Amino acid sequence: MINYLVRLVICALVVMILPKYLKGINVDSFQTSIIVALVMSILNTFVKPILNLIAIPITFLTLGLFSLLISIFIVYACDYLVDGFKVNGLIPPLIFSIVLSISNSLVGMFQSKD
Repeated sequence: MINYLVRLVICALVVMILPKYLKGINVDSFQTSIIVALVMSILNTFVKPILNLIAIPITFLTLGLFSLLISIFIVYACDYLVDGFKVNGLIPPLIFSIVLSISNSLVGMFQSKD
């Protein structure tokens, strides 16, 4: 549980920092970034695997590029669900999801497996 909370706070920090460098993403406050991190966590845990399963044929035909569109969709779904978090365009949410995924992977490497 502590590992999840640490990952959530670090993800919220990344969510708060990224809009300073990406033009198509806006986050109102740190509280909003914590909510965004929580909603992204829930969407990536429950919705994304279902979408990936449904989209296996399309993903296979596009050599995996369709999975990038699924990531963009997840960010837009988070935009729809969270007030104070706004996303515009296609490239900013793609970069947002990639950087968020990399930061979560890095945090996961340094946390204990207890």
